Amino acid sequence: MQILLLNGPNLNLLGRREPGIYGTRSFEDFLPELVEAFPQFELEYFQSNHEGGLIDKLHEVGFSYHGIVLNAGGFTHTSVALADAVAAIGSPVVEVHLSNLHAREEFRQRSLLGRHCAGSISGFGLDSYRLALHHFDGQRPKRMGFRV
Repeated sequence: MQILLLNGPNLNLLGRREPGIYGTRSFEDFLPELVEAFPQFELEYFQSNHEGGLIDKLHEVGFSYHGIVLNAGGFTHTSVALADAVAAIGSPVVEVHLSNLHAREEFRQRSLLGRHCAGSISGFGLDSYRLALHHFDGQRPKRMGFRV
């Protein structure tokens, strides 16, 4: 099963950016742990600081991959275009966030993407990605509309 891990703006700075909020590890350091913990998946990782790059990637894989784990960063709260891209594709999307959005600034408590996602996970640091992959691990391709 192919799963895309898709990270948005500023997530390339994990481990260096506001470690009190986002932790001290980079995603690149964490990714091998996910690959080892979920050998049943073919994990692909993509990060972009550009809204169009994220939308293009969703369009590229969103009708063929079994799932997408999306951390849209700040675009979560501002991008109607990204929300429209999530709504338009056939692959299920799980929205993830490192910090607990409900404990953050008021503008961060609203997600434009969440209504188009299979679910949302926030507040568990990098383990938010692990929890999202557990969701897909419980799914069978046939149930998600994919042929085996």
